[in-house]
Amino acid sequence: MSTGLPPTRTESNRNRATRNNRRNTSHLKDVPETLAMRESLRDRCREVADRLDHDNPLTKDEMEQVARRMLEEADLPEGLLGWTMVNISSAFWRNQLSAVPPERRLFLLPHCLKHAEGCPADYDQFGMNCKQCGACSIADFRSVAEEMGYRVLVAEGSPVVLKIIVGGYVDAVVGVACLNVLEKAIDKVLLAGIPCMAVPLLSSDCRNTKVDESWVEEMIRTPYVPAATQTRSYVHLMRAAGGLFGRESLHRLAPPMRGIGLPDPESPLIAASRRTSLSVEGGVEGAVERLNGEVAEHVDDAIRPEHLEGVDPIAATEAIAYDFLARGGKHSRPFITLAAYDAMTGGDATCGDGEAMTAAIPDAVRRAALSIETFHKASLVHDDIEDNDAYRYGQPAVHHRFGVASAINVGDYLIGLGYRLLSRGMVGDEVDASTRVDLLDSLAAAHVRLSEGQGAELLWRDAKDRRLQPIDALKIYALKTSPAFEAALYSGVRMAGDAEQLVEPIRKFSRNLGVAFQIINDLNDWIGDDSNKLSAGADVIAGRPTLLWALALQHLDTEDQETLLQIASDDCAIPASERLSIAGRLYRKAGVFDMSLQLVDKHQARAEQVADELESEPLRRLFYFLVDTVLERPEMPTPNTIQLSIAAPVA
Repeated sequence: MSTGLPPTRTESNRNRATRNNRRNTSHLKDVPETLAMRESLRDRCREVADRLDHDNPLTKDEMEQVARRMLEEADLPEGLLGWTMVNISSAFWRNQLSAVPPERRLFLLPHCLKHAEGCPADYDQFGMNCKQCGACSIADFRSVAEEMGYRVLVAEGSPVVLKIIVGGYVDAVVGVACLNVLEKAIDKVLLAGIPCMAVPLLSSDCRNTKVDESWVEEMIRTPYVPAATQTRSYVHLMRAAGGLFGRESLHRLAPPMRGIGLPDPESPLIAASRRTSLSVEGGVEGAVERLNGEVAEHVDDAIRPEHLEGVDPIAATEAIAYDFLARGGKHSRPFITLAAYDAMTGGDATCGDGEAMTAAIPDAVRRAALSIETFHKASLVHDDIEDNDAYRYGQPAVHHRFGVASAINVGDYLIGLGYRLLSRGMVGDEVDASTRVDLLDSLAAAHVRLSEGQGAELLWRDAKDRRLQPIDALKIYALKTSPAFEAALYSGVRMAGDAEQLVEPIRKFSRNLGVAFQIINDLNDWIGDDSNKLSAGADVIAGRPTLLWALALQHLDTEDQETLLQIASDDCAIPASERLSIAGRLYRKAGVFDMSLQLVDKHQARAEQVADELESEPLRRLFYFLVDTVLERPEMPTPNTIQLSIAAPVA
């Protein structure tokens, strides 16, 4: 009899190079027709989940293999795959979620359970403010959950959920959603090791839909049974990375030299600093207020020139820089540094006593992680100027608030601050000289390569001839994106001890991860990215050198190439919307979206091969986690697959 277990991770990797990207999964989201069928299949899912190894969270690909095998053994159709995966996942995390007290659980409800007509609820960026009028099941579920102590959010698929968890407000999630939403949410939440259970809706039409209400109530009433954490989790390290930028932590690790130039503790700038210093919470504060049953508008204004009135001009640069440093972002780079250090010292921060082990990470390591983000924020200030982008983190870019010259200076200040964090010691922050030199050398090398890549992009953007070879686009990607991953990983590993044997593996892994990430970033530009500054097709209008552009020029005929070059010329009089339409049509004609995803697969396979060969199991696990979370492919339906005619550069 089959165990229902997935193959080993190395075997799983080998299958990934040729796997389907699942860009069209609508045929895999059927729901068993009757309650009896659903209950029978759910029981099977629980049996299979009980046999799985619970030490590490399953990836979505591994979970899919388990679900496919289960359906094949039961002679059930492939269309039930999505529903089965959700129920296996819920069963996998059931005991772990029981160990979380209800007041530390989040109950997530979809607004589509409401009655479509006559619903009195108000909506804002955090979802629906249910009036609990009793007209639908939302109020009933919410009442049960709140009686038990849950925090409740009615906002299907809301991106604030992971931020709420990382912000430290809750430790587990139970929810109701359609299979479309659950498919999008399953990767990052589960991979991070966050206990999560869900009941799928019976349909995905988002209008007066239904759910197995007894299942939902049973899920909400999951009893609290205190127990030791079994499955590894990166949540505490994520929280530590975000916590670096809280006001108290930031000022302790990087003491302001000018006191932020604010003698008056009640000045407007202090008030703004208080808001922005909570950037670990970021846009979550309003949602948390909603979770607590309150409705309040959250204002998170960036520092503006009027806030600096009466401030010592010499201190103004520091004030602007600290405000921007504490603002927004995913803090993925400092997380990588902290997680790499933890991996090389045993990986204990991901285990049952993870919170205490994370708290024990030395300040010297935290300062190294902070420096990585400082360099990143400096590059963003400069990039926004070079690309003439108007917004960053939902606020006007620094150069739009203070002018180009001041913004350049703020970016330069952040670079200096980044080096200063590593070049000198503090009390209780003893780091030997050789380690400091190695870290500074690594960061300097990353800084130089980033500048080379950005310089190549700017020269191409300003050139009259916009022709570009795919290999050249990939070289720019390797220079612009990979060094940050490399520096973050190396810093954490080096702070833990000798890293000589890992220099080359880290470089190869980071190069392939960075290139694949940048390709995905360009693909996201075509579907928009609400979490940042992007709008559909902005790279074409801005004249940036992308792989998509290079592949299109390589695979289009002469006439179409000239059309593409014309719409990117500086003197093109065609309206932006029409230019984007033309570019999209030509991109689809050339098959660039499929080819780009094929290249993502190639670079992902190379990154995973590096991970396969690592001797350190905790570091190998971290590399896999980074691949699975960083390389999140967009949902972008494309026509026929076209065979690549270029070779990806050897890493």
